[in-house]
Amino acid sequence: MRNTILLVLFLITTLFAVLVYFIPQTGTIILLSISGLLTLIAVYDSLQTQHSLLRSFPLVARLRWVFEEEREKIQQYFIEDDLNGTPINREKRSIVYQRSKLEKETIPFGTQHNVYAKGYEFVKHSIFPKDYHTIKGEAIVFGSDKCTQKYQSSIINISAMSFGSLSSNAIMALNQGAKMANFAHNTGEGGISPYHLQGGDLIFQVGTGYFGAGKTVNGKRVFNDEIFKENAIRPEVKMIEIKFSQGAKPGHGGILPAMKNTPEIAAIRKVEVGTQVDSPPSHSAFSNFEEMIVFIQKVRELSEGKPVGIKLCVGNNDEIKQMIEAFVKANNYPDFIAVDGGEGGTGAAPLEFTNYIGTPLIEGLVFVNKILQKYKLKEQIKIIASGKAIDAFDVVKYLALGADAVGIARGFMLSLGCIQARECNLDTCPVGVATQDEDLVKALVVEKKNIRVKNYHDKTIQAVKEMTAAMGLDSINQIASKHVFRRKKDDKIVSLEEVYY
Repeated sequence: MRNTILLVLFLITTLFAVLVYFIPQTGTIILLSISGLLTLIAVYDSLQTQHSLLRSFPLVARLRWVFEEEREKIQQYFIEDDLNGTPINREKRSIVYQRSKLEKETIPFGTQHNVYAKGYEFVKHSIFPKDYHTIKGEAIVFGSDKCTQKYQSSIINISAMSFGSLSSNAIMALNQGAKMANFAHNTGEGGISPYHLQGGDLIFQVGTGYFGAGKTVNGKRVFNDEIFKENAIRPEVKMIEIKFSQGAKPGHGGILPAMKNTPEIAAIRKVEVGTQVDSPPSHSAFSNFEEMIVFIQKVRELSEGKPVGIKLCVGNNDEIKQMIEAFVKANNYPDFIAVDGGEGGTGAAPLEFTNYIGTPLIEGLVFVNKILQKYKLKEQIKIIASGKAIDAFDVVKYLALGADAVGIARGFMLSLGCIQARECNLDTCPVGVATQDEDLVKALVVEKKNIRVKNYHDKTIQAVKEMTAAMGLDSINQIASKHVFRRKKDDKIVSLEEVYY
């Protein structure tokens, strides 16, 4: 077979030589050069010993690499339909683009969803719907009785994505958009960069690597009171979030790929430039629930009374129960719990952790809500739900299941122009969202994208209000599990209250 291909290439070269006889001299040289180059590549492929496929199919086999490189885009543009794309299908991606650009967001000819399929979910409307302009409840106040600087924010905020995971321009556009629409922007665990300080409200996340909140001592990342306080008391910082785990890789710790660890990022995180930065799987500042409560209070005091929360992907239910019991016993607790779903993730994560570790959001959210209600802490501890929320129905569903607010990551990435190329871990994001390549970052024009961030937030809030009004409710905070319905396998329609409560 290899000899046959070489023969074909030789014949093509000969044919070129004959054809160019009738072409001017310059064209002849160009065509002969191309032919000669292709022949040399084919000969090299047939003699090299690293790739078996190339030895058998010189030159031609290289097309496989081209198609593999572009597989995600080919799949997205030519193969998937509006509903079967993953992790975010085309229908949901399109609604983000449309709302971000203030384009027409209606759809023609009815739903493409199979409304008779098992698992189909919907809300029931009222005969007497309300005017959505009168709907209240789009804001939420964070802060328990242990907090002195309570914070009011939108029920939709930007979930944790760090500078490093995202580009400088992406961070600036997100923060400026948050400022325009008066909602919060979670810094992610990479610390507070200059690009976060665009005037938007910040949720300062403290991860296990203590970036922006600690330093390295004897090769170990440790929390440092002075470093943390310097960032925590910034006027832009409205809340503190202590990250235990995240949905993409619970129990693992964050990963900053080496190619994304630029000198600037290394300086902010105080790590060695050009190396992969793996956050520890757990905190060094505490090792049990009693110490954790002491740490939460310490962080609250160092931040001068700002709301302090914890972020986790639900794992061992018994541990969560023990944690809540410890809160009750100590009569001290966080001001919010951010529940991340096992389906979460915007950056780099090991396959096994992404696919097989961590409780999916709905089950985790329901469990945390139940346990807080059982111990009468729900009024003190707010719940932020995060896990593939994109449109208003996602928000309504999570609110119905116990969330007080919703964190969105991938939706806001899409509002910046993300095309779901799924190259976030390669530093090759073609639209400048999840890369540190300066040439690619320039493609993202902050002055255009910040407005799209604002628009996506505002239009999604409006859609939540419209759904609430259609249900006959007066306020978003009246949404409950009895208002959302699901079709079961036996064609029976049940409310989520019947399913989960």
